[in-house]
Amino acid sequence: MKKLALAAALTVAASAAFAGGMVEPIMEPAVVEASTSSSAGGIVVPLLLLLVIAAAASS
Repeated sequence: MKKLALAAALTVAASAAFAGGMVEPIMEPAVVEASTSSSAGGIVVPLLLLLVIAAAASS
């Protein structure tokens, strides 16, 4: 009975995998993100991390 259930599950999975047939792959257009510059210079995240560590250490 277990073998029959396994065979049925594999058959369903295999038929679902081949249901669409061969389709030409669709290439997504390349998205170029504009780099934004802030005056903080990337210092905000380390400062916030330092504050979180200090708060955890004080409690």
